[in-house]
Amino acid sequence: MRKIEKIAIVYNEVQQNAGPDELDILDQVELAENSLHELGYKTCKITVNLDLTQLKKSLLEEKPDLIFNLVESINNHGELLYFAPALYNNLKIPYTGVNTEGLFITTNKPLAKHWMRSNNIPTADWFELYETDKLDKNKTYLVKPKLEDGSMGFDDDLVFKGADVNKFEKIKTLSPFHFFIEEYIEGREFNISVLGGDKGPEVLPVPEMNFHNYPEGKPKIMGFRAKWEENSFEYDNTSRSFIDEESEKDLVNLLKKICIDCWNVFQLTGFVRVDFRIDKDGNPFVLEVNANPCITPGSGFYSACEKKGYSFSYAVTRMIEDTVRYLTN
Repeated sequence: MRKIEKIAIVYNEVQQNAGPDELDILDQVELAENSLHELGYKTCKITVNLDLTQLKKSLLEEKPDLIFNLVESINNHGELLYFAPALYNNLKIPYTGVNTEGLFITTNKPLAKHWMRSNNIPTADWFELYETDKLDKNKTYLVKPKLEDGSMGFDDDLVFKGADVNKFEKIKTLSPFHFFIEEYIEGREFNISVLGGDKGPEVLPVPEMNFHNYPEGKPKIMGFRAKWEENSFEYDNTSRSFIDEESEKDLVNLLKKICIDCWNVFQLTGFVRVDFRIDKDGNPFVLEVNANPCITPGSGFYSACEKKGYSFSYAVTRMIEDTVRYLTN
């Protein structure tokens, strides 16, 4: 196994007038740096923008043994995030987290849903923006970003009834390259983290998202306001709690099996979060697979590690294990 001494923390350059969702990367970098130092590694920090020649130059100058990949977007475009690990591959530098192929597929939500459906992983029905004639007038639908995480551009104003689609003027202003339609599943929501390592993937404790004081008719969704706008109704009235897994053993076993199925089908590495909805009949649906989810304290992944009793430094060790186990001297 190759000896790892120096690790480059690579992350997206923060744009001017950045919002809280983009600024969060700076907290993630600080956490990663502190954890790596605690584990005895030397580190350097490198930012990424659209000038990939500069990224290549920096990596060749720093000569890291491994990259701790925290690139969530490039120039605040999530659809470009796989450019960085593609370059790491080209330079033959190992990196933590999900591999390039897994990032490409899971970042494109409709493409990921095709993979799920073709591999018998349950997921909600979906349609292109130009397929409104296929919608069921008795169902509710969401218009979601195809290529962005963190719920960017997604809130109540993108929820509509199938019967009202012809009155839904906003849909006509959106690009079919960047948005799609998904059936809204009314029911419980679970956001389950999976951590890799030299012994394979481990599903961490199961959290449920709770929606408090939502008036009748208001969609219970984890949109942008619920995640990032601290003074909003949605932010104040959503919370996370870990369920009693023994009292719901059958459901937990099913959800954990589906998480591992997703890990294997998408050939994932490092750490991920799988988001579910459970309908009124107890049927699970994978909403999306979040590769390299947010790691800051309070995030779903960090909270799941805490619940399991894992320090974040231990989680980092596991991420590194999941990278170096493929390497030879």
